[in-house]
Amino acid sequence: TLQAVGWSGYLTLRGVGAIANGFSLDGIIPVIVESILGYCITLLLSTLYGTYRRLPRVAGILLTVATLVAATAIYAFLDAFTFSFIRMQPGISLTLLIGSIYVSFTVLAGWSALYFGINFYLIVEQQIDQMEHLTTQASSAQLAMLRYQLNPHFLFNTLNSISTLVLLKQTERANAMLSRLSSFLRYTLANEPTAHVTVAQEIDQLKLYLEIEKMRFEERLRPEFDIDPRVERARLPSLLLQPLVENAIKYAVTPQEEGAEICVRVRLAGDRVQISVSDTGPGLNESRTMPSLSTGVGLTNIRERLVQAYGPDQRFETRTTPAGGFSVEIDIPYQLDDVSREAA
Repeated sequence: TLQAVGWSGYLTLRGVGAIANGFSLDGIIPVIVESILGYCITLLLSTLYGTYRRLPRVAGILLTVATLVAATAIYAFLDAFTFSFIRMQPGISLTLLIGSIYVSFTVLAGWSALYFGINFYLIVEQQIDQMEHLTTQASSAQLAMLRYQLNPHFLFNTLNSISTLVLLKQTERANAMLSRLSSFLRYTLANEPTAHVTVAQEIDQLKLYLEIEKMRFEERLRPEFDIDPRVERARLPSLLLQPLVENAIKYAVTPQEEGAEICVRVRLAGDRVQISVSDTGPGLNESRTMPSLSTGVGLTNIRERLVQAYGPDQRFETRTTPAGGFSVEIDIPYQLDDVSREAA
């Protein structure tokens, strides 16, 4: 298509010039023949250049230059012969041949420059598309990796609790915990690792998780939910809140004989969803060391998942109140649920 358009434009330009100098068949026919010859020669050049591009760089450049010189010589000779034949002038004069070589080289060199320029542009566009595709794949893989970290992290603690119940011969409680664990794992498997779920689904999953933990801590674990009905269909990454509640259980409920309250609040503020997970435990301080069995996933995992999902359009803060207690605050954009990406 570009060949046809380009040579049609060349024919029009040269034809207008010939007509401006006085309309005659002797002036128009050589222009038509010249355009047809140029079209045929450049079709051959495009095939040869495409072959040379697959060769080593130096060999490709040398063959390209040699082909351009040969094509210029052939084009100039045929052009000069056509001009002499139409003018009924026997032989090809040196002046005519030199003029034809100049015109032919200018035309073919300009065409070659356009050929390589257009192909370079197409290659760059293709590489940009590939880079964007690879970047998207890398982001999805990173998000999936962060999500998959949560399953062994949670299983480690839950299976340890079930093992304890079995050793204490509390089989009914161990069986009930296993049943709830299977329901929780079914939920995690039903969702793709990079999918977003609604706030309502995330809270249901969180309550299921707390039912498992409630069997361990009984009255020491006192959960509270304060969910704005307007955000129930808002989207967020799946299993975003479970590690936060797990940390609250580990650092607020476990070390205190009286346990602690864990409050999960979700509010709508304009076009933002504000999430808060707080506890009434002793809080965190720099002198306090992490338990030896900690996998170190929790807060870092959530922070990285938020960056992967929302980029800079999110906020993640932690704070300890002077009176004790620890809270995590998350601020993300308000996005309505997409049915095609919801969990089964």
